[in-house]
Amino acid sequence: MKKLATSLFFGKDARLSGLIAFAIVGAIALGCTCSKEFGTTSNSSTSNSSTTGNSTTTTTETDTDSNGIPSDPTLQALVKETTADFAQALDTNDFSEIYENASSDFKSTYTEDQMADVFKEFVQKKKLILPSLNKVPAASADFSPAPSIRQEKGLDILVLEGKFPTKPLNVKFEYEYVRRDGEWKLLKLVVNM
Repeated sequence: MKKLATSLFFGKDARLSGLIAFAIVGAIALGCTCSKEFGTTSNSSTSNSSTTGNSTTTTTETDTDSNGIPSDPTLQALVKETTADFAQALDTNDFSEIYENASSDFKSTYTEDQMADVFKEFVQKKKLILPSLNKVPAASADFSPAPSIRQEKGLDILVLEGKFPTKPLNVKFEYEYVRRDGEWKLLKLVVNM
């Protein structure tokens, strides 16, 4: 096991390092330009927005705490559904469904072709990535930092970061959802492995 880990990180087999580098480059390349709808200024920091998906979950007032954050079962369902949608897009090399169900904020900024192009290398390396992504439904997300809600132009943005302790690789995520008509719609998706 130690030899495998050493060869992946430092040896001739640079697949994992390449995958991590690609994830970082992809996140930077699709830096969120939500300013078109959210009205942020050019001096504000940007989010790393890789893609959005078709995840929508409806919550009621009783499903939230006093800050408006959904219950843990709802949060778990959101991140598991988002990760499963992303895994399916990688597995089938078909981003049309995940794009079609993306938030209008994302679709006004990026095309489906741009999204597929960013994840082209993920698709090529799906034999390495999918085993961990496919184990997410049976795992529980570890949120760190704690889930939070921020406001942008009167909209609630649910911020979820953390990881799924899956094998052979942990699935680390940074997701954001915008609340529209009582549903949480995916706004930002960053996955690192």
